[in-house]
Amino acid sequence: MLAGMGAYFMFSVMVLFAKLLSTRHSVIEIAFYRNLIGTLPFLFFIFALGRRDVLVLRSRPATVAVRAAIGSVSLVVTFAAYSLMPLADTTALLFTSSLFIPILAVIVLKESVGPYRWSAVAIGFAGVIIMARPTGDIYVWGVTVALCAALLHAILQIILRYLGRYESPETISFYFFAIGTVLTALALPFVAVTPTIAEIPLLLGVGLSGAAAQWLLSIAYRNAPAAVVTVFNYTSIVWATLFGWMIWNEWPLPAVIVGAAVVIASNGLIVWRESRGRNSRQD
Repeated sequence: MLAGMGAYFMFSVMVLFAKLLSTRHSVIEIAFYRNLIGTLPFLFFIFALGRRDVLVLRSRPATVAVRAAIGSVSLVVTFAAYSLMPLADTTALLFTSSLFIPILAVIVLKESVGPYRWSAVAIGFAGVIIMARPTGDIYVWGVTVALCAALLHAILQIILRYLGRYESPETISFYFFAIGTVLTALALPFVAVTPTIAEIPLLLGVGLSGAAAQWLLSIAYRNAPAAVVTVFNYTSIVWATLFGWMIWNEWPLPAVIVGAAVVIASNGLIVWRESRGRNSRQD
């Protein structure tokens, strides 16, 4: 329980640092530092502690590489979304990733999804419409980027469901960081800005908080059912609201609060049906 709460707190800290840095730095550059610093603990784990088994890809190297590439794009798009909108608004919209998963599960994994989960998906997207404020007060580009990030998160979850049958979480995470570092480094000659002394702690913070979040999340999933861990994701809206208020004097509008509540409720229904589905594969 504590590991799950800590993981989503650290994810919130990571995007806080990324948003602060985005005023001067490209989101691609920020993603590079996040991946680079996140790789270092794995290198220590592999070479200093002798865990070279982490490097071994058992049977799906191409899928691991694709997952890492999509993960790199997802990270950049996520940071872009946070740079365009308030923290709480973006966090609420990213909750919609759980709504895309049943759709992708039907298309990609050929899973059976029943009326309860389809109803939850429909309710959740109604919450998105509420948050998007169709009256005209809307961050069109920001909402679009955030929903793209949510879709990419869902795609990653589907790939992880598949890879989890063949590869260890440590192996998948290491190659995600390592390949992500290389891919984002390719753009550095075009986007990099020399960081100031004051920005160095923020760059370190992006990488260390991201690595800590991944580590805590792996502990959480190892010691608790996935449905329980997923619930703690919703604590990130509390941290996002708090950070936004403390640093930027931002407070989510009523439409965002209502829409986020609808999305969270629909996610709760999906999690409930997913947990029941493990015992009975029919909805």
